[in-house]
Amino acid sequence: MNSLQLNAIDLRVSDLVRSMAFYSGRLGFTTLTSSAVRADLGIAPGAPAILTLTEDRAAPVAPRDAAGLFHAALLLPSRPALGGWLRFAADRGVEFEGFSDHGVSEAIYFSDPDGNGLEFYCDRPRASWPFAANGELAMVTRALALPELLAQAAPANATPLADARWGHLHLRVTDLARSEKFYRDTLGVALTQGSYPGARFLAADGYHHHLGLNSWGAPRSPQPSGALGLVAATFARAGGNSAAELRDPDGIVLRLGA
Repeated sequence: MNSLQLNAIDLRVSDLVRSMAFYSGRLGFTTLTSSAVRADLGIAPGAPAILTLTEDRAAPVAPRDAAGLFHAALLLPSRPALGGWLRFAADRGVEFEGFSDHGVSEAIYFSDPDGNGLEFYCDRPRASWPFAANGELAMVTRALALPELLAQAAPANATPLADARWGHLHLRVTDLARSEKFYRDTLGVALTQGSYPGARFLAADGYHHHLGLNSWGAPRSPQPSGALGLVAATFARAGGNSAAELRDPDGIVLRLGA
């Protein structure tokens, strides 16, 4: 059993109807519960909620130089599942922003209507992950082989996100060393790659990363309270004996559970 899991993402959005049309209608999430201002979404009927959308039409857009969400990454169970989801989303007009092969994974990047970054990806077998001579993980960014991915795509089905789960969280921060120490102490993660320019990647259980941190674009201010975007990320830890809610050095809310 893994000792750490990113269980849920909570986002503040400007228009709930628009966001639900995107996440449910275009990405394939299942709406589990909804009200006029809140919706809980999962990957299939009867599955736990992993995404909460809360509407606040008065919430401001965060400043461009603020810390906060870079992207939330949904891990699909296989390459055929990722290819099948890509066909599903493309048929529904999702505008993709990037397609990358990172050596450890194959990833598709895009944003929701409020500009929240998203990554849907699948992992490569651990035996094929690249490592540097010093033993550090050596993730790269290369062009994704889209024809091969689509050639292996699973057949279309009513639940294109079946068996998916959040794989990692990637944050923009104002001080890499300070944030690394906070998340090491809080989540029990270790540095897996520190050589990528302007970024650090941390994980538990020998994974490539449960958490990415970057200072790209030189963010200078903490995440503003009440702005659109990430409200909280919920991690579950093996051995945790109580629930807690913390703020990281940039004001990003972290919820912890057993």
